[in-house]
Amino acid sequence: MTTTANGPGTLDEVLDYDTATAAFDPVMGLEVHVELNTVTKMFCGCPTEFGAEPNTQVCPVCLGLPGALPVLNRAGLESAVRIGLALNCRIAPLCRFARKNYFYPDMPKNFQTSQYDEPIAHDGWLDVELSDGEVYRVAIERAHMEEDTGKSLHVGGSTGRIHGADYSLVDYNRAGIPLIEIVTKPLTGAGERAPEVAKAYVSSLRDLLKGLGVSDVKMEQGSLRCDVNLSLRSRQDDDQMSVPLGTRSETKNVNSLRSIERAVRYEIKRHAARLRTGQKIVQETRHWHEDTGITTSGREKSDAEDYRYFPEPDLVPMQSDPEWVDSLRATIPEPPAERRRRLRAEWGFSEAELRDLINAGAVDLVAATIEAGATPAAARKWWSGELARQAKARGVDLCDLPITCEQVVELQGMVDAGRLTDTLARQVLDGVLAEEGGPEKVAAARGLSVVSDDSALGAAVDRAIEANPAVVKKILSGKTAATGALIGAVMRDMRGKADAARVKDLVLKRLVPQEGETDL
Repeated sequence: MTTTANGPGTLDEVLDYDTATAAFDPVMGLEVHVELNTVTKMFCGCPTEFGAEPNTQVCPVCLGLPGALPVLNRAGLESAVRIGLALNCRIAPLCRFARKNYFYPDMPKNFQTSQYDEPIAHDGWLDVELSDGEVYRVAIERAHMEEDTGKSLHVGGSTGRIHGADYSLVDYNRAGIPLIEIVTKPLTGAGERAPEVAKAYVSSLRDLLKGLGVSDVKMEQGSLRCDVNLSLRSRQDDDQMSVPLGTRSETKNVNSLRSIERAVRYEIKRHAARLRTGQKIVQETRHWHEDTGITTSGREKSDAEDYRYFPEPDLVPMQSDPEWVDSLRATIPEPPAERRRRLRAEWGFSEAELRDLINAGAVDLVAATIEAGATPAAARKWWSGELARQAKARGVDLCDLPITCEQVVELQGMVDAGRLTDTLARQVLDGVLAEEGGPEKVAAARGLSVVSDDSALGAAVDRAIEANPAVVKKILSGKTAATGALIGAVMRDMRGKADAARVKDLVLKRLVPQEGETDL
């Protein structure tokens, strides 16, 4: 058993992960908040642009001023129904909004307009595929509509949180942005793979939402956020269904796939350490710290009755016309898992090759690059190779690299035409990613192109032959594999601007007698 820092002067004990999962069965509940990409907010006409100057996208409605009345965003309602259908949910024939009462400084109305006992969608499921191909079915409790809160900015201190800050500011631009909260039923039976299941579920959900076109699902900007509820129950009873669920903790606003997996793993170890020593689990919200990989206590968690829900009097109940729901059902794209299986067959990739693309978040990029004109092999080579390396080095997602699928096709076309070697192509790629222009412009500006002048190549070959007599002797004795050393010397001489196959031809023509020839 080890300890981890948990705020000033306190330590949390954690148990070894294998020991923890051998003694306890993890039970998870995942709540994912999705910001919709509607042009305006959920109940008013204010814009939803990310990154605007603080408090410039507000009005009396989203500021909660007296007498201001909300009007439901139709596009937000349609997105909610489409999400519910894609998650195999039942769409409620009648639903309504409620007021969820609680005080935060970034809640200008002191209540959140949400849904409580009558959500728009309920009782669905999503199948997720784990790294080894095993499929885990995640049961969906509900998907309901609500509005986002504003954002508190804590200035001063070292953590960016309110503790230790000199003062706080509030930006209400985000208040009122349409949200869909997707809540799972308790997830059991995953055992030691619970962290992987959590990550795979949110990853699959992100792919589904992106395919629907209802959100940009950028976790780093808060468009997709996950709250991780976790409890443990003893494995002593073989019939796990008879074992009551333990007290849960809720880790709030985890905003990356990697962090979701790490947060679940950490909380399993923390809960297990407390239960092992007879301590109680406090029902509370907790903060995830990416830098240290631990959670710290936030506040005691409220139950539903603490929020004093009651029907929203300013919004009428909504009825779902079956014909309208069916028209939206017709817009649901192919499920991500089925699409990946189809693409793997079409592209001729192995399961391992496709899984690498999935793990890198590159499937859609490869598909778009193929559609733009690349071969599947070429598209996979760039997105899972050099571009994946560049994204990792920059600490960004592949889709955030400053290069388009059309530019990747253009770059590969220059390689196929013999104008660039792979080495030169990587240099051109560096220029594109530095936003110097497209591949053609970068190659011209940097003087990057394969030397096709045989006289220049021949002179470089002659220099290599003269400088490497031992290698030449091996080739003349029949060991033609030794040509690689001369090719390497020529490539260095030409600073990578030579075609290796053409260099090899010139080397062999000079050293190995051709048919009908008697001398060099």
